[in-house]
Amino acid sequence: MSLARNPFKTATLTVIWGWLILLVLAPTLLVVLVSLMPENTGQLLGGELSPSTLWQGFVTNYGQMISPVYLSVFGHSLWIGLVTTLICLLLGYPFAWMISRASPRLQPLLLLLVIIPFWTNSLIRIYALRTLIATRGLLNDVLMNLGLIDAPLRLLYTEEAVIVGLVYMLLPFMILPLYAVFEQLNRPTLEAARDLGANGLATFRHIVLPLTMPGIIAGVLLVFLPAMGMFYVSDLLGGSRHPLIGNIIKGQFLEANNWTFGAAISVMLTLVMAFLLLAYYRSVKLFKREVTL
Repeated sequence: MSLARNPFKTATLTVIWGWLILLVLAPTLLVVLVSLMPENTGQLLGGELSPSTLWQGFVTNYGQMISPVYLSVFGHSLWIGLVTTLICLLLGYPFAWMISRASPRLQPLLLLLVIIPFWTNSLIRIYALRTLIATRGLLNDVLMNLGLIDAPLRLLYTEEAVIVGLVYMLLPFMILPLYAVFEQLNRPTLEAARDLGANGLATFRHIVLPLTMPGIIAGVLLVFLPAMGMFYVSDLLGGSRHPLIGNIIKGQFLEANNWTFGAAISVMLTLVMAFLLLAYYRSVKLFKREVTL
């Protein structure tokens, strides 16, 4: 049926494409354009946009990223992102497995418990965590009342507090894609491996892990890059001692008024995300081909 004969389908496609063009493609192209503007010209519309000007802006803005100061922040953000992703994977993998193995009546409740945090603003959740681990917070009070410590522990404004906050915020993004692949796991294949004498470790290594690899990669994608950019988690739980890439972008836009450099960092993060999505697409195709063979 042609689009002219189906006005509902035509209207739906028009809204979707209009949404993507106006709210996704146009802002992205605008950020790329700003990242190529010379620093602090104060002119976006009506300014000179010759190739030499754009090249000068490219060299100026993207060249600043190799400064030792920013390289140090990028390296620290990379470390924080890797540690957060690893912890989320170690916690989320068995959690998703247990949900998929729970009874059909219990699974909706467990999934609801995973999703419920999304109903509360993330900033409020971080403030609640901050209150919990503060020097005079609930955790220190409980430990002191139990006689386990003599003086309050310094938990807030540490790198560990930032990692705990990021894990707390991003763990559901690891659990949900893993639960989806566990639900699609071929149970007869597992039973066949058991009948053929494979122990639990061999079954996990040769069957469960390869078949759930697309969920692992999807979870890593959903956790890793946001972990490098959640500036408010670093601000509230780490103070100013443990800045992430997101803190640099926020500072360039809101404090230094250097939008061109902030846009250049944003473009770099977008390119990293595009590379990770391409890796995910290629890996899923590879795993599907191996399973088919």
